[in-house]
Order: sequence, then C-alpha cells, then structure tokens
Amino acid sequence: MKQHKGLFEELPNRAVSRRQVLKGGGAALAGLLAAGALSGCGGSAGAAGEQQLRFWHLLSGGDGIKMQAMIDAVNASQAGFHVNPTVLAWGAPYYTKLAMASAGGRPPEVAIMHATRVVGYAPGGLLDPWDLDLLAHHGVTKEDFAPRIWENGIVDGKSFSIALDSHPFIMMYNTKVARQAGALAPNGQLAAITGPDRFKELAMEMAKVTGKHGLSYGYLGDGAQMWRMFYTLYKQHGATMDLVQGSKAKVDRDVAVDVLEFITSLLDDKITARSGDGGTAIAEFAGQGSGMFFSGVWELPTMKTAGVPLDAMPIPTLFGTPAAYADSHAFVLPHQLNLDETKRADVYKFVAAILKGSLSWAQAGHIPAFKPVVRSAAYKALRPQAHYAGAADIINYDPRAWFTGSGSDFQSYFAENIQNVFLGRTKAADGWDAFIKRVDTLLSKPNPV
Repeated sequence: MKQHKGLFEELPNRAVSRRQVLKGGGAALAGLLAAGALSGCGGSAGAAGEQQLRFWHLLSGGDGIKMQAMIDAVNASQAGFHVNPTVLAWGAPYYTKLAMASAGGRPPEVAIMHATRVVGYAPGGLLDPWDLDLLAHHGVTKEDFAPRIWENGIVDGKSFSIALDSHPFIMMYNTKVARQAGALAPNGQLAAITGPDRFKELAMEMAKVTGKHGLSYGYLGDGAQMWRMFYTLYKQHGATMDLVQGSKAKVDRDVAVDVLEFITSLLDDKITARSGDGGTAIAEFAGQGSGMFFSGVWELPTMKTAGVPLDAMPIPTLFGTPAAYADSHAFVLPHQLNLDETKRADVYKFVAAILKGSLSWAQAGHIPAFKPVVRSAAYKALRPQAHYAGAADIINYDPRAWFTGSGSDFQSYFAENIQNVFLGRTKAADGWDAFIKRVDTLLSKPNPV
C-alpha cells in the first residue's frame, strides 16, 4: 500500500489554524488535494450511478491491506455506493492535510483519525458530530462499546468519533521460555505477577533461560514508546493528569518520578537493554532472545510470522490499579460546507458495516471496539488476541489537550526530556520538571485550530 507524499509534507509538526488556512488560500490548496494531488489506493471508481464516497485513512502495511479488504467487502455487498480510499502518510502530514481539506471545503466524506487527536479538531469546526439515532438505525449504539472507548469520542457533549478498535500497550511472552523459567500456571498461561519486585525476579529468571534478556523493550529515539510505558505505570498508581488550557498541569509529581526511576531500573542490560530502540526490541523477541516483550498489539503479526511460541496478556498490574496506555483508530465526519445528505447517510451504512465486519481487523492484533465482535465465538477462538481482549476495559488515552495524541509533538517533548533519564544521564525529578515546564508553556497558548 503506497504512502503518498505531497504538498504539505514540509509543514511543521503542529496543528494548523483554520483561520490561517482560509486566509492563506486553503480553499485552493484543498481543491488541489481533492482534484488528485493525492491519489487513491486500491479499488475501482465503482459502477455508474453509485454514490462515490471518499475515505481518507493513514493505515499502511499489513493494516492497510486489512482495511482495503474490508472496504472491498463492503463495496461488493451492495450497489448503492462505492468507497474510494486514499492512504496518506501517518503522523503530522496526515492531520495537516485533513485540516486543510476541511477548512477549504473539499474534505472526504469520512476519515480515520486517532481518537486522541479528535479533541484538538472538533472545537475548530473541522469535524461534524455523529447522529446517534441514525447510527442506531444501522445497528450501532453506545452499548456496543466499552465505556472508556465510547466516552473518549465525546467532546462538549457530542460524539465526534466512532472507534474501530483499541490498540493498547500489552505484554507478549514466549511460552517456551516461560515454561523453562517455571512461570506458567496450570492453564498454560503466565502465572500472576504480583508486583514490581516479582516482575523483576521473573525477568531475571527468563534472562537465564535466553542467555540475553528477560524483557524486550525499545525506546531510544521513540517518544511514543517512552510515553506508552510511562503512562501505563503512572495510571497503575491511580494517578491523574489534567491538562486544562490556561492553567498549570495538574500531575502527581512524586508518582511520576517513582515511575521514571522504576523504568530506569529495568534498563540494566540484564532485565532489558539499557539503550535499545524499537527495532532492536522487535528483532530480539522475534529471535527468541527474550521471554517478554512490551509493545503495541500491532506487532502481533510480526511475532506470529517469526514463529515465536507466543501468548499475550494485558500489561501486568504492578502498582495496584489495572491500567494500560492505548489509542483507537476512529471514524470521523470531516465538516462539509455543502452537505450531501445522501452521501452522509451512506457513510453511516459504510461505518456500521465495517464495525460489524471487524473480526478480520482483530487478526491484525487490534481489539475491535464493537463488542458484539469481541463476544463472538470466532473472536474467542483467536489466540492470543482473546487473552488480551480485557485490556479494552482498562485503557487510558492521552490526557486531553489540543497538543496531545498519537503523532503529536507532545510525545516528542516527552522524549526530549526523559530519554536522558532512561539513559542514566539526568535525574528523574529533573527530567520530569523540564517536561512539565514545556507542557505548561503549551497550556498557556490557545488551541490554534
């Protein structure tokens, strides 16, 4: 699946003001986008007479292939409309282009966003809220989603996103290594891990088996990985983080420092590599050089392809409160200046069909957000997916602010201040204080959208 690069690739990694876009010729630029500066990926234009629905998403690789197959299935199942996808580069370029298109009046009829980014877009009028009655008419209701997932799509009392999935930070483990380390329970799954000390002991026991490390965790140069690990354990302490525009960040400094010190203690070149990056961690676990692997569910296909004797579970509860970092791929309705009611109605049919057919999405590792799929016998037969499905009930999205979320600068700022903590070059308290100082500066500024 080709990722497109184009007009706005060099724009800075920050939100774009809708007013700035319009003043700067955003309508003309958005028109260029719609006219073909970014071409679609996969599928024909559809038969004559069919409504043509433009669908933008940022799913590439294996995820992109799965999504295309789901789109093809919907297109083949009916003759009323045809969905034409366009695949754009993940991260800042995607969100910039989507904002430009919406501001310029030529957005797609439907798009995928990370759920954590919606709060920064909805207040600027770039998205339309979902009509929940119309969604229910097509068999999709609030009750079909885990509460945390549904509530995260609500901004100012309205539902601006409908989640396709949740993709949490989880723990995969090598069952062969775990068995040799005496760590499996009678049911063949990993025995309960009762706290941070027991986790370290288990990791050391697995390291003896592998001769390398007990845990694979890569973070170097990767703010997202640093944040996922930190926020998971921070929330396991029951701590909160409130980022209110115009105010100072409300955080538990003592908990934050304790978590950073704990993570640093794992990076000892015995439990896990002191300075490994994401690719190194993936390769190590895939090569069976460790017993456990901390990462996102999206790495599951890689490990299955590598032939690892594999199982998985939600991140162990080390500090009292079950919690895991997560985000969701979510459907949004880009604002239409001249709404075509027929196309909008067809979008609801399309999204409902994708949600109901998301079992194949689970095969890519993601947890379908539509609970009837997760409750199905077919999903329960998936291994190890069924063993970590409970993570959907303990997920924690980024603290809400216009500058947080997947692919945002927020995680980069975390890396700038915390990487040296993990490398042992900066004290945890100093790194945390520097990060919060940066956050407070952002909170003092208005949402530029």
